[in-house]
Amino acid sequence: MIDISDIRKQFPSLSRSVDKNTIIYLDGPAGTQVPQHVIDGVSDYYKNSNANVHGEFITSKETDKIMDSTRTKAASLLGAESESCISIGQNMTSLCFSLARAFSKTFSTGDEVVITELDHEANRGPWKILEDIGVIIKEVNLLDDGTIDYEDFKNKITDKTVLVAMGMSSNAIGTLNDFKRIKNFIKNKKCYFLLDAVHYAPHFSIDVKEFGCDFLLCSAYKFYGPHIGILYSKPSLLDKLDTDNLIVQNQNSPYKIETGTLNHAACNGVSKAIDFISTLGEGNTYRDKLVDAYKKLGEHEYKLASLLYKELNEMEKITVIGQDFSSKKRTPTVSFTHKHKTANEICKILGENNICAWAGHFYALKAIQKLDLEKIGGVTRLGICIYNTEKEIRKTIDLIAKI
Repeated sequence: MIDISDIRKQFPSLSRSVDKNTIIYLDGPAGTQVPQHVIDGVSDYYKNSNANVHGEFITSKETDKIMDSTRTKAASLLGAESESCISIGQNMTSLCFSLARAFSKTFSTGDEVVITELDHEANRGPWKILEDIGVIIKEVNLLDDGTIDYEDFKNKITDKTVLVAMGMSSNAIGTLNDFKRIKNFIKNKKCYFLLDAVHYAPHFSIDVKEFGCDFLLCSAYKFYGPHIGILYSKPSLLDKLDTDNLIVQNQNSPYKIETGTLNHAACNGVSKAIDFISTLGEGNTYRDKLVDAYKKLGEHEYKLASLLYKELNEMEKITVIGQDFSSKKRTPTVSFTHKHKTANEICKILGENNICAWAGHFYALKAIQKLDLEKIGGVTRLGICIYNTEKEIRKTIDLIAKI
């Protein structure tokens, strides 16, 4: 069992109050709150070790160790073969664009890339630049229940497919995608398989070797860390791509896709964020602790999200988007519409009561359009994280019931 009260004490922002009411943070899918351990990691770096890498003096050597440690811990988080598979960038979107530009020098006219209508634009827009060289972009249909049409997915994969890029889960409506099924679709195809784990990584353990992906992207600020993007690439795979970089940049994996000086202080914060997750679990190794931690935090988040879904789904004026939680094919993210009010109006009322929530399409614009929700202002999104409590969820439910 996880002691949520003890965990909450590690997050300074959770003690903030407005008009004597503490703030309820249900905005996690857009970025989680940060524990003191992470804040200290960023601050301590600037206090003690602020320098550029690869120098012959103490603070530079300390920075080298911090960067190596960040890659090593990220490799453990993702189940990667080694730290040499972990590249770091400003954010997931920037890394995805960098990959797309690299593939533009490899792919040819008539090649096909498969994406989905459910995905965040960060895993759609970058691949569309390949149309400039004659690559055909195929989009997998999104069904009315908020799930991907897997038959359509299978039919869109051909011998001309060179890349399948899909999200592991939807940041807008919480759908969990069957990415293992897609891997089976392409097992006899000569194409790359890329997974967007930005909304998945905060809630579920990842094992890139088991998933069989060639690339996987995630963002540390979604799992209690600073704004840093992380790219996993299969061993030596990045070496085969002509990435944009300066001639002075290390031309080997994982560095060759990294541009300019990285944010070393934030990377130290990422290292501490992964440490934080590991403290929630038990095991003989660092990786074992991370895997166990995800089981425990997943149980906590699922319990609260199921309660939220059930209560909202029973309200006459509320329509919850997507599958119910009995299927267990959802992240702890609940999105809904109101019969008479826009999503932004709902968020304004919640905000006036110190409940943080988001409204709109959350950059999953195509999905919101396909579900015919854009014309009413999108959806209201509530996301559960490890620090949320049943008391917070019931207070939120009670307020929505009064709207």
